[in-house]
Amino acid sequence: MNDVADLAGVSKASVSRFIGDDRALLSEAIAKRIEHAIETLGYRPNQMARGLKRGRTRLIGMLVADIRNPYSIAVMHGVETACRKHGYSLVVCNTDRDDEQERLHLAALRSYNIEGLIVNTLGHHLDELRELHTELPMVLVDRKVDELHSDLVGLDNQAAVRQALDHLQESGYRDVLMVTEPQDGTSSRIERVDAFMAEISQRAGMKGAVCDTGEHLRDHLRQFIAQEGPGPKALFTGNGVATLITTRQLHELGCHLFDDIGLIALDELDWYPLVGSGITSLAQPTHEMGITAFECLLERLRGDQAPVRLYDFPAQLIPRGSTRRRR
Repeated sequence: MNDVADLAGVSKASVSRFIGDDRALLSEAIAKRIEHAIETLGYRPNQMARGLKRGRTRLIGMLVADIRNPYSIAVMHGVETACRKHGYSLVVCNTDRDDEQERLHLAALRSYNIEGLIVNTLGHHLDELRELHTELPMVLVDRKVDELHSDLVGLDNQAAVRQALDHLQESGYRDVLMVTEPQDGTSSRIERVDAFMAEISQRAGMKGAVCDTGEHLRDHLRQFIAQEGPGPKALFTGNGVATLITTRQLHELGCHLFDDIGLIALDELDWYPLVGSGITSLAQPTHEMGITAFECLLERLRGDQAPVRLYDFPAQLIPRGSTRRRR
């Protein structure tokens, strides 16, 4: 910074104003001299040091359960886009569904002096999360942590399940098997299964059951396809991971996709149009969810003390050949 000041013929304070938030205080002539000096010398400010000096790092942390999950990647992209727009940087930590990794990442994020945290995990280290929450704002994505009083951004799961069953029923399907990842306490999975069973119980002429993607999935699928039912059969997969596993199993069972059985999937992935005649989906507005999560966090950073908020987004039905109308 001293070298830039000497070359530009200005004070170090003027250089500090130029690279900080007070550039408007400088005359146009001085600003141009400083800019030229910075370009000539190839000067790059140490943003971390500047942030620590001012008590601000402009770093946002994001804790995700599984970075390989397409949902997590899509939401993360939305968060990062919003961070960049507002001059923040994103630090992403993947717990890989491992409680010890979650504990280590929380300690690391605290050491980085992040200004806020976006959480997409089960929150098994509740004490650490609570303690961190006393120091900075948090926003939950997709997964509720009941004991953590934070804003939540997610899907309206009940409405999405109702929308899926409405579509199946209108398309002539009467026998539905829901396939979900194994229950591990994830609130969104629990809500979707509960909503499915509640909706099925209220629909005359429809039958429904639930299984998971565990080691017995193929047996469940084989039995479902073979057994007598009230009418045409369809599968309803609870997320993108369940859809991929289920589609593989159907292929290995020799199913003619989608002549033998219908399929509707929660989540929209790039490969859905490429399987058979295309997989009907309920798309989550993941990018918008990520942006909303950051903007909600930003409001809290700016002092918003409003009560905890819940942002429930609707799903968008994308019909394809996997739920063609049955007679």
